[in-house]
Amino acid sequence: MKKLVLLLLTILLITSCTNYGQLKLVSYLSGDLKEVSGVEKSNDLNILWMHNDSGNAAKLFKVSTQGKILQKRVLVVKNHDWEDITSDNEGNIYIADFGNNNNKRKNLVILKIKEEELLKGENIEVEKIKFSYPNQTKFPPKKKDRFFDAESLIYKDGFLYIFTKSRVKNKYGKTMLYKVPATKGEYTAQYIAEYANCDDVHCAITAATISPDKQKVVLLTHQSVLVFTNFSGDDFFSGDVKEHTFNHISQKEGVTFKDERTLYITDEADKIGSSKLYEFVLKD
Repeated sequence: MKKLVLLLLTILLITSCTNYGQLKLVSYLSGDLKEVSGVEKSNDLNILWMHNDSGNAAKLFKVSTQGKILQKRVLVVKNHDWEDITSDNEGNIYIADFGNNNNKRKNLVILKIKEEELLKGENIEVEKIKFSYPNQTKFPPKKKDRFFDAESLIYKDGFLYIFTKSRVKNKYGKTMLYKVPATKGEYTAQYIAEYANCDDVHCAITAATISPDKQKVVLLTHQSVLVFTNFSGDDFFSGDVKEHTFNHISQKEGVTFKDERTLYITDEADKIGSSKLYEFVLKD
């Protein structure tokens, strides 16, 4: 018994103290979330909403801030390729079903649901916000023009903002910013601006989040976060940018703010381990 207690204490110590280049490991996640691709902190509750990407069921997971699954909710829709999740201050949650690895999808959609319905688990109504890109005319385009994958979504002031993920060799760090209204309908997304990160494949943009005070926008890559501040209106690329590197590369695909200075970050499981939940403090 003493040996078992000692083992459990050792595991707890490792979990709470492991540091991956300033990333604090909070928890290993359940196998149910081995392909976790989105995380969002609830505005009103001290919980996280998580989901997996393509090839998985259309489920949302209610997760404690220590990484324990509390509830599972199945939506009566298809998970074509869920890639991110965000929310507004009115109690709505938005799921980005617009993963588009091959740049040939014509059914890009953002799913809108009410958090209170998720919590009850009954009669979960799903509204669909369908959209297309104004500058995509071929499905798929030539390889040199494949800038229409996307894994990142935020909400601000009645609009949803999409950050694309490049599939073009030597331009992996390029992302384009679009917006659509956060209401049910079918839209041509409005192009706003673009930003060029480094060119390595690990520089591709895999998730996004906006701070509670709406003054910081964070884009995630496998190896860092890009923090945009002092921007004008909704051109988030118009102000200042600071990169915080992790010194740790993994398939990081989920990010959300814990508070104004701290992020929750998730990565997918690799071949020999589990997916993980981290904390990361943004330092000046």
